[in-house]
Amino acid sequence: MSGKNNDGLKKGLGIKARRILAYIVLIIISFFCLFWFYILFINATRSNGELQAGFTLLPSTHAIDNWNNLLHGTLPIVQGMLNSLIIAGSSAVLSVYFSTMTAYAIHAYDFRLKKYIYPFILMIMMIPTQVTALGFVQLVSRMGLEDSFIPLICTTIAAPVTFFYMKQYMESTLPLALIEAARIDGSGEFRTFNHIVLPLMKPAIAVQAIFTFVSSWNNYFTPALILHDDNKKTLPILIAQLRAADWLKFDMGQVYMAIAFSIFPVIIVYLVLSRQIVQGVAVGSVKE
Repeated sequence: MSGKNNDGLKKGLGIKARRILAYIVLIIISFFCLFWFYILFINATRSNGELQAGFTLLPSTHAIDNWNNLLHGTLPIVQGMLNSLIIAGSSAVLSVYFSTMTAYAIHAYDFRLKKYIYPFILMIMMIPTQVTALGFVQLVSRMGLEDSFIPLICTTIAAPVTFFYMKQYMESTLPLALIEAARIDGSGEFRTFNHIVLPLMKPAIAVQAIFTFVSSWNNYFTPALILHDDNKKTLPILIAQLRAADWLKFDMGQVYMAIAFSIFPVIIVYLVLSRQIVQGVAVGSVKE
């Protein structure tokens, strides 16, 4: 009996030691992930001269000055924030909804070209944005849609990466028997999709909404090709213009304040949807 008790005690101590080690590793990783945000917000409180003087971990007293200089500068930062919110929010909603609808169509229906459409969409996913940029700009110019949000929003509806994730998640969580039961009960296809499929896909929708929002929010390349008016430009473009100012107007404190200002919407979106993200990643990566 004493030998069994000793083995149980050793096993319990081993589990406890592994748990403590896991917590230590997670704390270290969390520290290094959050440390750079701390440095960003500290630098946003410092003046241009203090930033050139060197590095410090202590906040300064120039946060309000940097904010006022940013708001009353030559660039419409607040308007840029609104532009980014419109584009990123619309892109996230449309991309997630129509990608889920596409995944549902391929998952629930049998048709002649079904086995070819899925690899075709995955093949499109491999094409870099830069390859099609020239033709995209020419098309937008011919349609008279420059300085418009429409090309930036509509193009995100067809999102192969989002579709792929939704398809994988759907295969593990959406049985075809449930869809057949809804059809037998007289439910129409759109009603089945909106009232049965979408609620089951909430974790995956939350995950992809975050990813799509952040990707669109941080996108600089495509908006820089389409948007030329300062009042239509997104926040990443305006931040890049702040960094590219000549040495007489350059203020690193304003740049850090603008970057800190641009992070808050992303943090808010993550906090709102964070309850679903862990469950969505975990379940979406498992197939039966």
